[in-house]
Amino acid sequence: MASRRILVLASVLALLSACGANDPSAPDVASPTTTVRTTPASDDPAQADAVLRIVREAMSQGHLKSAIVRVTMDGKEIVTAALGESMTGVPATTDMHFRNGAVAISYVSTLLLQLVDEKKVSLDDKVSTWLPDIPNSDRVTLGQLAQMTSGYVDYVIGNTEFDAAIYADPFRTWTPEELISYGVNKPLLYEPGTNWNYAHTNYVILGLALEKITGQPMTQLMQEKVLGPLRLANTTDPGTAAIPEPVLHAFSSERREALQVPSGAPFYEESTFWNPSWTITHGAIQTSNIYDLHATAIAIGTGKLLSPESYRAMTSTALRGKTTALPGCTTCFVQDLGYTYGLGLVITGDWLMQNPLFSGYSASEAYLPSKKIAIAVATTYDQAAFDDNGAYTNEADLLFRKIGAQLAPDDAPPMPPAK
Repeated sequence: MASRRILVLASVLALLSACGANDPSAPDVASPTTTVRTTPASDDPAQADAVLRIVREAMSQGHLKSAIVRVTMDGKEIVTAALGESMTGVPATTDMHFRNGAVAISYVSTLLLQLVDEKKVSLDDKVSTWLPDIPNSDRVTLGQLAQMTSGYVDYVIGNTEFDAAIYADPFRTWTPEELISYGVNKPLLYEPGTNWNYAHTNYVILGLALEKITGQPMTQLMQEKVLGPLRLANTTDPGTAAIPEPVLHAFSSERREALQVPSGAPFYEESTFWNPSWTITHGAIQTSNIYDLHATAIAIGTGKLLSPESYRAMTSTALRGKTTALPGCTTCFVQDLGYTYGLGLVITGDWLMQNPLFSGYSASEAYLPSKKIAIAVATTYDQAAFDDNGAYTNEADLLFRKIGAQLAPDDAPPMPPAK
């Protein structure tokens, strides 16, 4: 069974590249619940209308249950809006909380680079300095973990044993040690630093290393060095599967294969409180809201907490032209203009972004430095969004790309090829 639990490698190449326009004042005939709840005014009403047209079309074409967006340009608000429903009869609102998934990966890499700026570590330091018992840690550096060039196997994508365990009990609490055991006890996919593959394994190991380096738990580090300084009051790791109220509820069909639901039989279950402890290092398994997601796009996109040198390292496109697909590696592919991994974030064209997709949630936060455009999107899905195998695409990622093309047509995010 192919895993569909993907935090970052989120259907960039599988999305459709259609973008059209509807009258923003007209009701959505496909879904009568797409009432728009917005902030009182926009600094650019024409662009706000254009963005809302794009979001309305995405609601219909992508079979979305809800979409929450916040868009600004050079600090001026274009639109902040919530469309659709959290649950039947419960409208989505802009203050609702949701899981931010891979967005927290950028926070973890920021922590590492702060320690580099403080001269406490180097990106070239071997992981074995702090975690000698992890296989191959004497061959892998902290920087390679952050850039995902370590060669460690991903414990999620392509791992049928882990996939089966997750879907058998989506409420299970996983320890970091349990997670990495699925990835580090296999041979490295390649010599560290010579290729790239997405692997959740890297950031679970990196979180453990950061705790050893500092002597502090990740929850405390995250609050003191990232969330607090950035005033992200709505972003937190509760340590459980809880989500603060008000909650944006999610629903999914992705366990269809695991539960052997017959093809064609209806299957759609609430996934809001599935335990996300499998996703990343503890202390960075977070919930957030659209305001913090938007603030993150700006803060990470400008390197607010980093030195110029560390910001350049985070946003480097050095992997372009230096990676390749490998037989047997489901998460290896060529880094190019459409998708290049820096240190904890994705560079797509000239945009800096993250795009989580898991457990019925998708999101995207992106920033274009040259025009100071910040886009934050969170979506949930109706039953029709899932195919016969329970798979679905990252509609938030596609929505960001369409909005980006509207606001910056001369520097639009690359669109995936149409199928």
